[in-house]
Amino acid sequence: MIEQYLHAISLVEASHEDLAATRERVRDRFPRGATRRMTQLGLLVSSTLDALSPQPEDTLIYASAYGETCALEGYLESFPTPSPTLFQTSIHPSAVQQAMIGRQSPVREFLPLTGRRHLVGGALIPALISPATRVLLCAGEEKGTWLLERGIASDRSFALAIDLRREPNGALARFGVTPVPDDVPMSDLGLGAFFDGLRDRRDLELVAAPGLLVGLSWL
Repeated sequence: MIEQYLHAISLVEASHEDLAATRERVRDRFPRGATRRMTQLGLLVSSTLDALSPQPEDTLIYASAYGETCALEGYLESFPTPSPTLFQTSIHPSAVQQAMIGRQSPVREFLPLTGRRHLVGGALIPALISPATRVLLCAGEEKGTWLLERGIASDRSFALAIDLRREPNGALARFGVTPVPDDVPMSDLGLGAFFDGLRDRRDLELVAAPGLLVGLSWL
């Protein structure tokens, strides 16, 4: 059986905040002036990762269905003179890049992932089978405006980060992978529901890939 143990967790939600309010709330976590060009998602993801202190030998996995929604909205609105800064900020893994560049911290391996219905399972599988001593799995979304009205953005702003290791001593929870019949349908668990399950310390089960059941049990 494949298993990994959850040793630390960091969660932050900011669904009722705009960028200015989030920047004001978390600015003490960052060097003076560092937050001026950071996005809301960058601030949230950076805050969760900072709590887990990424190290150069870690594997870092990032999941986001929509990524830098507000930067993308701003970039599209900047036409016919598109903003190079907003273009650079709007790329999918920008939130993690903001976190790691600000820390001037390398990592052993970085795997950014996107998707919709099966994104949680798609992020958990490489996290659980990674040979790294420690895997940091982070994820997040930021609330959109006009993209949300069109159904292509998140309706809440949040970020999460978890510390996964094969060492059971001192762990908070256990992830395990067990086989199931291939015809069992894959689970439709969104990032928001995964965030809520971690926040509420609920045991979770999802078919993350054909034939593979991932279970989370709190210790």
